[in-house]
Amino acid sequence: MLVRLATPFVLLLAAFVYRSGRVAKNNILTIPALPDGYYQGGNWKENCEIVKDEEAHTIKYCEDMTFWDHLDADGQLTDRFILLGCDPNRKAWNTVMGPLRDPAPRGYLWLYSTKGGEPQRVALQGYPESHDFHPLGLEISPSQSGGPSNLFVVNHARERTTIEQFSLDPTQPQFATWTRTLTSPYFISPNALALTSPTSFYVSNDHLMTRRLPNPLGHIFPIFESVGGLPLGWVSHVSVGADGAVYHEFSAMGVPFANGLALTSDGTQLALSSTSLAEIYFYARNTTTHALKHTHTVPMPFLSDNIMYDDSGALIVTGHPHFPSLIAVAANKTGATAPSWAVSVSPLSADTQVTPGFAKRPYDMHASLSASKLAPAAVSHEVETLFQSNGSVFSSSCTSLRDSETGVLYMVGLYEEGLLVCRP
Repeated sequence: MLVRLATPFVLLLAAFVYRSGRVAKNNILTIPALPDGYYQGGNWKENCEIVKDEEAHTIKYCEDMTFWDHLDADGQLTDRFILLGCDPNRKAWNTVMGPLRDPAPRGYLWLYSTKGGEPQRVALQGYPESHDFHPLGLEISPSQSGGPSNLFVVNHARERTTIEQFSLDPTQPQFATWTRTLTSPYFISPNALALTSPTSFYVSNDHLMTRRLPNPLGHIFPIFESVGGLPLGWVSHVSVGADGAVYHEFSAMGVPFANGLALTSDGTQLALSSTSLAEIYFYARNTTTHALKHTHTVPMPFLSDNIMYDDSGALIVTGHPHFPSLIAVAANKTGATAPSWAVSVSPLSADTQVTPGFAKRPYDMHASLSASKLAPAAVSHEVETLFQSNGSVFSSSCTSLRDSETGVLYMVGLYEEGLLVCRP
């Protein structure tokens, strides 16, 4: 009888070890031996700086950022800015990690020119006074020939999570004019966005069981879903009609902690971050139907968060090397810091992929802590460290951008102040 009762638990444990054993060992039970700082492009002490809002300290706890490109009539890049979504109140209101204590203080949007200079605050023009604003994922369409751009921002408001639509005019970049609030019964836990047109996008939903559940379920079930790597997240495609109607369709189901999203410049491939399993999933995309077909999986040395393609076609992946440290920072533990790590993921040629023993090779050997120490090599892609820190230089990294023309790397942290700028 005892054996019969124990069998299901043994099977569940075996399944967990098979799927999540590497993550549990390297990113939960062990603190990776990361340096104070490492930057691929040079000496981090000389090449990196942190840009802050020195007066109000509101460039803080920025979860996501994206490039806002200005293009001429021929589609050539004329100017490039970085748009950041920041929420200094994140330690009091976080619908992903908790707590849900005080949703009143609003978050902020900031604009920073890749040419340097002081960051510029972006005011929410026409935004309803009764609306909360807690930005998570955001994406903006390029400005064509000086025309306005559509901006979509995931908003973890007090009652439910919505997606806010704004318009940004290059002639008045200090204002984001509110257009509408998008809602759907399928917006359970929206996290990241990837535009497929100025009025359509993919959106990831990271959890089925969220912190919004009544206590004690909201304290237990989301953690169980995350740590257990339960395949309950998904990706949807959303189109917005001229009247604001939301047209929703499921695109990829059964993803553990579906987080960051990124679409290649030609729109034919979508990358998705599975945080719980520390993996990146690549999908071939049908540009007509928006259907997705899984093609490759690439393991990460950390719990992957947000992802972005650079102009060269490399995927920039950022994440959290040690989950308990991130929890300690979120809980305001005295002296707590959370490590940071960002890598580039580049596709390999078919000839390289078939080399005997290729998947067992060491890789990323220039980094202070090689990614190959924590994750096996991928047959389809090459992984290379761009920046890493034990948290003393820069903490809780969640999003990085790389400008391929200049080589400059930008990074923000979920519970860090400022924008890290590293120039090669």
